[in-house]
Amino acid sequence: MSALSAVHDAHPDKALYFTEQWTGSNETFSENLKWHMKNVIIGTMRNWSSIALEWNLANDPTYNPHTPGGCSQCKGAVTIDGSTGTKNVSYYIIGQAAKFIPPGSVRIGSNVPGTLYNVAFLTPEGKNVLIVLNESANLQTFNINAGDRWITASLHAETVGTFIW
Repeated sequence: MSALSAVHDAHPDKALYFTEQWTGSNETFSENLKWHMKNVIIGTMRNWSSIALEWNLANDPTYNPHTPGGCSQCKGAVTIDGSTGTKNVSYYIIGQAAKFIPPGSVRIGSNVPGTLYNVAFLTPEGKNVLIVLNESANLQTFNINAGDRWITASLHAETVGTFIW
């Protein structure tokens, strides 16, 4: 993700967009959730990207449709099998951010203590939003500086949480 910052440093007048990252059928839900939250949602936003986009929206149980020679193991956010839709990990990855970070939000500074990868935003309504990933195998307790007060929070092992104040 530091390559995004290098591009930003060279061309601060240009917008950066991180697009078309995919989740694979051969990884577990947990593996995909942790990697994509850390790298796609948190990592790209901490390194000047204006968006983070998972690919693709929907597929059938055989990972179609895709272009000839395209990814034959890419999971969509939803798998459609006849009249049944199943939400996949990409649905939750993008949903975690999209539900709480509305258009017009601006990334604000936050530090990364240990294995608590995070990214913070100020919404157009003036709310602070903090997405935190606990990548460790243990419960992690941490403090959030909320202006004139402190919030103590905990995240279970290998989970992601969103905090709003």
